[in-house]
Amino acid sequence: MTTTTRRFALLAVTTTVVLAATVALAGCTPSATPATPSPSRTATAAPTPSTTPLPVVTPTAPPTPVGLTCDQVLTADQVYAFNPNYGADPNYAPKDGSLEKKIVDWQGVACGWLNQTSSDVVQIAVAKPPVDVMESLKNSAITDSKPVPTYGVPPEIEGYFKPGSAGQVQIFRGPYWIVAESSAFFEPGDAGPLMESVLGNIPAS
Repeated sequence: MTTTTRRFALLAVTTTVVLAATVALAGCTPSATPATPSPSRTATAAPTPSTTPLPVVTPTAPPTPVGLTCDQVLTADQVYAFNPNYGADPNYAPKDGSLEKKIVDWQGVACGWLNQTSSDVVQIAVAKPPVDVMESLKNSAITDSKPVPTYGVPPEIEGYFKPGSAGQVQIFRGPYWIVAESSAFFEPGDAGPLMESVLGNIPAS
């Protein structure tokens, strides 16, 4: 079984499990005994990939300029709706060796928003990578991250989340590769509203 076939198999299983859990929860009735309160945030267990992340192949095709500005990726109103404390980070620049830097190198756009209270930074970057590396990027993502069907339904949208000191999101839709990263992303749902906005802002193809 090829890595790409395994990726689609895992995405299919994950989507089925999420849908089954949703149906099951819809039929649940409240328990007579109050449940023990749970904390507002629960750290997501790190995935345990069976193999090391696959290296991304060297492209032979050129990237396509993404043609988006940071205000188009995420509007000021959408940032405010997510958290009024966030504003554009004037000192933001993607770090060398990061996925965001790779996106910039591929003529994409990388943006940063700073929380004025906590100093957390939300990074969101969007690119249209060379067509001959997209499968490699997706296969690398699934070996290093956890599939998240709530970001969108595969195969039209493939979403992944990697927990850590800064939670990392990767989403693939059509020719677009979206990366989002922040210490404010403890679990996939923390980034959900922003990812929904970004997917609504960028062209469908």
